[in-house]
Amino acid sequence: MTQNNSSEDSGLQESFLSHLYELRDRIIKSVLAIIIVFVSLVYWAPDIFHLFAQPLLQALPAGGKMIVTDVTGSFFVPMKVTMLVAFLIALPVVMYQVWAFIAPGLYLHERKLIVPLVVSSYSLFIFGMAFAYFLVFPTVFQFMASYNAPLGAEMSTDIDNYLSFAMTTFLAFGITFEVPVVVVVLVRMGMVPLAKLREIRPYVIVGAFVISAIVTPPDVLSQLLLAIPMSLLYELGLLIARFYVPKPTDDEPDSAKESGATDPAT
Repeated sequence: MTQNNSSEDSGLQESFLSHLYELRDRIIKSVLAIIIVFVSLVYWAPDIFHLFAQPLLQALPAGGKMIVTDVTGSFFVPMKVTMLVAFLIALPVVMYQVWAFIAPGLYLHERKLIVPLVVSSYSLFIFGMAFAYFLVFPTVFQFMASYNAPLGAEMSTDIDNYLSFAMTTFLAFGITFEVPVVVVVLVRMGMVPLAKLREIRPYVIVGAFVISAIVTPPDVLSQLLLAIPMSLLYELGLLIARFYVPKPTDDEPDSAKESGATDPAT
C-alpha cells in the first residue's frame, strides 16, 4: 500500500515537472518572438514614435510641439513604443503558445472553440486600438486644444506623459472590444445563461458609463466614445452567443466522444 502511494506521488511529481518545463519552453518561445520583432523594428523607432504621436501633433496649434522633460526620455520613449508594436505583431505567436499549452487539457468541443476565440480576440483588440487611434485621439485632442485658446495657454505635451495616456487609452479600448468574446465564452462554457445576460443588460449599460468615466479623460465626449461602443459590443455578443448555447452532449469528455467507450460492466 505504501509502495503504491509512493509511486502515485512520484508520478504526480513527474507530471507536474513536465508541465512546468513545457510552460517554461512556451514562455521562452513567446519572449523570443517579441525580441526578434523588436530587434527588426528598433532601427525605425523614431519613425514609429512619430507615427504614434501623429494624432497629437495634428491637434497642436501652429508652433506647438512635443517636449522632453526627462534626460533619457528621447531614447526610452521611442523604445517603449517600438516594444509595444513588436508585442502586437508577435501576439499571435504568444496566443498560439498559450493555446498549445492548455489544449491537451480541454474537451474536444472546447479545442474547436479556441482557434476562433484566439483569432477574434486578437482582431477585436487591434480594432479597439485602431478605434482609439483614428477616432478617439483626434477628437479628444482637438477638444482639449480648444480650451487652451481662450486661456492664452500654449499646448506642449511631454512625450512620456503622452505615452502613458496613449497606453492607458489603448488598453481600455482594446479590452472594451473584447466584450463580445467574453459574452460568448460565458454562454458557451455554461457559466451564465444567455437569458440572464439579457436580463442584466441595463446594469451592463450603467457599468459601461461608470468604467468609461474612470479610465478616460474627464470630459463627456471621450466617455461617450468608450461607453457607447461597449454597450453596442455587448449587444453584438448577445446576438452571436445565440449560436453557442451549449448542448447536453457538449459536456462529454474527449475519450467518450473519440473512442465511443462504453461502460465496462456491459
